[in-house]
Amino acid sequence: MSLDDFFHDETFFGDYTFKNSPRAIKRFPFPFPEDDYMYSVNMEPHVPGRPGSVFEHTFDVDEHYVAEMRDRARVLRDDPLRCQSLPHMTLAGWDLLELIMESFARDYPQWFSLTKNGNQWHWINRPLNIDQKFTFLDESTLPCGPMEYITRQAQGDFTLQDQRNDNLWIEAGMVTTQADWSLDFDIGMSFHEWHAPVPKAHEMGVFDRALKFLLQLQHGAPVRRFNWTMTVDPLLDTSPENYPKWGPGKTTLTKENIGQRQHLRVELQTLFRLPRSNAIAFPIRCYLCSFEDLVTQPKWARRLHRVVRDLPDELATYKGFIRNRPLMVDYLSQFDDGAPTSPGWWPDE
Repeated sequence: MSLDDFFHDETFFGDYTFKNSPRAIKRFPFPFPEDDYMYSVNMEPHVPGRPGSVFEHTFDVDEHYVAEMRDRARVLRDDPLRCQSLPHMTLAGWDLLELIMESFARDYPQWFSLTKNGNQWHWINRPLNIDQKFTFLDESTLPCGPMEYITRQAQGDFTLQDQRNDNLWIEAGMVTTQADWSLDFDIGMSFHEWHAPVPKAHEMGVFDRALKFLLQLQHGAPVRRFNWTMTVDPLLDTSPENYPKWGPGKTTLTKENIGQRQHLRVELQTLFRLPRSNAIAFPIRCYLCSFEDLVTQPKWARRLHRVVRDLPDELATYKGFIRNRPLMVDYLSQFDDGAPTSPGWWPDE
C-alpha cells in the first residue's frame, strides 16, 4: 500500500475532516472491560498483542500519523512551550530517540529505517520525507534537541520523569494532544503534585501504589494502562492554554449532532525505563472515536451507555462532561437493549 493510500489527509481543528476508517473503528482501544468504571492502577506488561491491534507493536503508527504530525507542528508554531526539557534531561532525550527510532525501524520497515555505524546514525522517515544523518549523543548534529526531534515524528504526547529522592519528577516533555493539562504548569512537579487534580484516586491510595510500582520499573520491561475522557469534536489539542477556543464547544451539542460531534478520547499510556539516564519515558497516545462510530459495535454501545449513565458525578465532572451527560445517556440508550456484554474490551466479532 502506498503512503498516500494509507495515511489520511485530514485536520483536527477548524473544519475537522478527521475520520476513522472501518478498520480504525474496529481496532479502537475501547477502555472499558466491564459495564462500570472506577479508577485503578490497571497496569499490565507492554508486550506485543493481537495482530492488527494497537498493542501489536511497541509504538502504534496508524492511518492518522502524517496528519497528527502536521497538527503537532501547527501547535508548536503557536506555542513553543508545549515542548520543554530541563538541561539535565538531555541524556534521557537521547534514550527516547533511540527507543523510538529502533522501534519504528523494526516494526515498520516499509516506512522507517535506521542505519548505525558506531555513533554515526542515518535515519529515514518516508511518510514525513525526512532523511537525517547525525552523530548519536551530539546535539549539534540535529536541527533541535533529541527529544524534540524524535517526538515531532511520533504520535501522542511524551513526558520524561527523572527519578530521585524516592520520587518521580516531570522534567521534560512534548505535549500537544493532552486532555486539559499543561506541561508548562506541571514541569518540575513531583508525581503526586501533578496528579493532584484527580478526584477519589488519592483517597483510594491509587497514586501511592502507582508510584511504588513505577519506582521499581525495570529496563526492558515496559508497562501500559488506559485512561479516557470525552472531547467535543475531534480536537487533539484540548490544552488549558487554549480552553477559550475549545471549551465553548461543550455548549453547542444537541440531540441532532451529538453522535457526530461527541468523541470518546482514549489514552494508551506506556512507561519505559530508559537505559543510560535511568529516567522513565511516559508516552501518552491519544485515540478519538465519535459516538456514531462507536455504536457500530453493539457491545461497545451497550457498555458505554452503562458507564456514562452510572459514573459518579465527581468523575463525570473531572472528565469534563457532566454538563452533557444527559444528552449522552439519551443518545446511547437507544443502542442498549439490556443484553449482557461479553468480558473484556474487544468488540464482538
